[in-house]
Amino acid sequence: MNDISTSNAPAAIGPYSQAIQAGDTIYVSGQLPIDPQTGSFAGDDIRGLTRRSLNNIQNILNAAGLKMENVVKTTVMLADMDDFPAMNEVYAEFFQSPYPARSAFAVKTLPKGARVEIECIAVRPQKG
Repeated sequence: MNDISTSNAPAAIGPYSQAIQAGDTIYVSGQLPIDPQTGSFAGDDIRGLTRRSLNNIQNILNAAGLKMENVVKTTVMLADMDDFPAMNEVYAEFFQSPYPARSAFAVKTLPKGARVEIECIAVRPQKG
């Protein structure tokens, strides 16, 4: 297993890695909508927060030499399901058909009082 990390995404806030590569599969830990430069949430609008979480994922995947098109599964956790339509609009900007499989659900609370957290699994394409 290989640890994947970048300063272009927030540092882990506990005993975990930003991402781990096991074989050709990359498991990206849940990304809060934290701006890695400021250490603060990217505003309070769910669209901006979703965009920041997905940008963090994109930056971690870039550190692994991958792109969003390599994502095969995502999990979206929302503090409020009323945010689902707006989150979904921004989410659609980051993925193209065939879209990754996805789970999305409301949770009671997220770390640091976040409104959204997104994790994913990506697969490195086979050579040849």
